[in-house]
Amino acid sequence: MNEPNLPPNNEALDVHLGLLRMSMTLEEYELLLGMVEPVLRALDLQEPGPVGYGLDDELAEDVSQTVRDEAALVIATAVTGNVDNELIQIDIEGSEPVRVVTDPDTASDPERRRDIADYIRARHREEENLRGIAEASGLPTDL
Repeated sequence: MNEPNLPPNNEALDVHLGLLRMSMTLEEYELLLGMVEPVLRALDLQEPGPVGYGLDDELAEDVSQTVRDEAALVIATAVTGNVDNELIQIDIEGSEPVRVVTDPDTASDPERRRDIADYIRARHREEENLRGIAEASGLPTDL
């Protein structure tokens, strides 16, 4: 297996990836690396990077939620330099649950979690309103 071409001098990222290498199957770990490498490279170059994981639709459907979660946590480690980020799930009525990576203090604070949920709900309503305007105007809604 090739070593990933990841940003240098990020000890937290090295530790996180090392732990994942030991706990995941080889296939899961290689998939995870393929998902995060473009984002980590963009972070290292301080350039705009991909919004998603760069997987084609067919492959993306087969990625387990566990691998997706770990990929999000790896990227958070690269951004924050901390390995203690947590993934929380926010339930939004009328929508699928939303998964958010945050720091441990926010993850354990019910008020801050409520604030995140309120923000997500407001964005969801705004997107629905804009989608309705676009449909009424005959504009594409899948942008």
